[in-house]
Amino acid sequence: MSEPRMPALFLGHGSPMNVLEDNKYTQTWQRLGRALPRPRAILAISAHWYTRGTAVTAMENPRTIHDFGGFPQALFDVRYPAPGSPALAKTIQELLLPVAVTADQSEWGFDHGSWGVVKKMYPDADIPMVQLSVDGTQPPEYHYQLGKKLAALRDRGVMIVASGNVVHNLRLARWQGEAEPYPWASSFNQFVRDNIGWRGEGVHPLVDFMRHDGAALSNPTPDHYLPLLYVLGSWDGEEPVSIPVDGIEMASLSMLSAQVG
Repeated sequence: MSEPRMPALFLGHGSPMNVLEDNKYTQTWQRLGRALPRPRAILAISAHWYTRGTAVTAMENPRTIHDFGGFPQALFDVRYPAPGSPALAKTIQELLLPVAVTADQSEWGFDHGSWGVVKKMYPDADIPMVQLSVDGTQPPEYHYQLGKKLAALRDRGVMIVASGNVVHNLRLARWQGEAEPYPWASSFNQFVRDNIGWRGEGVHPLVDFMRHDGAALSNPTPDHYLPLLYVLGSWDGEEPVSIPVDGIEMASLSMLSAQVG
């Protein structure tokens, strides 16, 4: 009996406080963990490991990284002790050739962009996980093409879980109370929704995303957007594509999530 093809997810992760909170986003992550086929391993791709060059965690026991400040001690006390997988890290290096992927055995681990969402999906931390960095020196097409190469993992029991935010402008965020989204944030978020399942010819609109009028304000830097392209790249063009949850918080932070497969 053949193994089911694992889905690929992009999860808008938002504030680290979602780890401690119960809301429509965290409830969606929990539901996905219960409803989707259980993976043999997870490949996490987080906006918060933004590097020069591409690297993958290759240690047996990655550490939990608390890469934030100004939050309650309870958040710093959280650990996600999922095992690593040097074997999966090596497979990823092979799949991405000729791109030279560094096997990181000490520096990184799991940052809050990865463990912050996966902890809600799989709280027992009993599924091996590796994390791939996002090379900030490369254009969007590069990340999309890496996603195409990584698609083979989905047929080997590996779930791709990428996280970031397709609208991420904290400089213009309205921190107090409930705020209506900026028009440019709503427009760009809708642009992403409208093109998640794009089947046209030529360059994917979400790869060429900076052509949108709201792109520059929605993504002053591309780090939180680029993880989406790995998920889009892993799509075969025929599988169902869906939006498990959506919403814009603080007027300029999109929590849109996308599911392939």
